[in-house]
Amino acid sequence: MSYAIIANLAVFACILYFLFKQQRNASTLSRQVLFGLILGSAFGLLIHLFYGEGSPIIKGTLAWVNVVGSGYVGLLKMVIMPLVLVSMVAAVVRLENSGALGKISGLTIGILLFTTMIAALIGIAVTQIFGLSAAGLSEGVRETARISVLETRLGSVADLTLPQMIVSFIPTNPFADLTGSRSTSIIAVVIFGILVGIAARRVMIEKTELETPIRTFIEAAQSIVMRLVKMIIALTPYGIAALMAKVVASSSLADILSLIGFIVASYLAIFLMFIVHGLLVSLVGVSPKEFFKRIWPVLTFAFTSRSSAATIPLNVEAQITKLNVPPAIANLSATFGATIGQNGCAGIYPAMLAVMVAPTMGINPMEINFILSLVAIIAISSFGIAGVGGGATFAALIVLPAMGLPVTIAALLISIEPLIDMARTALNVSGAMTAGTITSRLLGNKKEINKNFKLGVSQSTK
Repeated sequence: MSYAIIANLAVFACILYFLFKQQRNASTLSRQVLFGLILGSAFGLLIHLFYGEGSPIIKGTLAWVNVVGSGYVGLLKMVIMPLVLVSMVAAVVRLENSGALGKISGLTIGILLFTTMIAALIGIAVTQIFGLSAAGLSEGVRETARISVLETRLGSVADLTLPQMIVSFIPTNPFADLTGSRSTSIIAVVIFGILVGIAARRVMIEKTELETPIRTFIEAAQSIVMRLVKMIIALTPYGIAALMAKVVASSSLADILSLIGFIVASYLAIFLMFIVHGLLVSLVGVSPKEFFKRIWPVLTFAFTSRSSAATIPLNVEAQITKLNVPPAIANLSATFGATIGQNGCAGIYPAMLAVMVAPTMGINPMEINFILSLVAIIAISSFGIAGVGGGATFAALIVLPAMGLPVTIAALLISIEPLIDMARTALNVSGAMTAGTITSRLLGNKKEINKNFKLGVSQSTK
């Protein structure tokens, strides 16, 4: 290890120590996350400018910085399956009305699909306004390699039908699904948890002497898992600092400038969809300003980690403690939102690509039949796509061939994919939390949420 790398790591260690002092001084989580975001970005920019792009010193430094970032993401992934399983069992056992679970699931999925269709329409409109086209994109070495990889994956992804996808949700081996062995493992664990909860309810009815032990056991298990989640969430500022340092230090300014039009259009579409989320929660009596203030730390982690699945524990915890959403709704919306109807990856992105590439195939992307077909295919294909690694790319691999369009464009954007994927992931998570909040309000949790929102901003950030 060179002296330059040691010096860089010493600076990063000072950043972590500063964040630790802020935590010891009882600074709010939102403020700690903001400090981590700013300091991590500044550190990444500093070493990027000082050593230059592609420097082995930067690579050596980030290898150690990544221990903190990837370690934090790994801890969150570790707790996902236990959290989903225990929370779903507890939610079913505590439901007074057994039919409420179906209403919660149906309404949540409906909202996710509705917002995904809106996101697709926004993606279409913004792409057309900016006049983006696939014709102006260039193909380099990395892009050529990416094309061959996508063409290899296309056969296995494009043949995946909706009935096959639904069958894949069934937990044939719950122990394997608890390890995340399949792309649909999260939904499979949800279904397994619901079935275990239903079985527990029936046992409580048939053998009343077991009702108290069952409730005590489930409550204890959930309390332990939630305490574990809170312990990991306390590490969020450190993880964000490391993740942002890696993103900024490894970004290519030349790649960003060459595709600046697509980047700006993508971020504008994502920003407009955030506004839609704010309008939707306002329709059920929730202040958009308060809503986004309370979920900001969660969105920040989603932005830096680029993982909707890894954000599930933070998503659930924030909905329950900051938005006062019932645990059953919070768990279902967070879990479904990570695998169904992702507004950014499954909505905006494939819609933009389709509109960009359509003219090269002699298709007018503004024809009403093309738009309706595209939106419908995007909504249907959003089921389970995000559960696969690289959700946005796989969404494009399904949507584009279904519309009779080539998938090459997905490879041509590889150089800026991480930069845009950060905002897309934050939008995905916002959509899940929007669905949870709206579902909670529509199913009668108005008094609790209204009371919670009257507590003020300071309470929300504790």
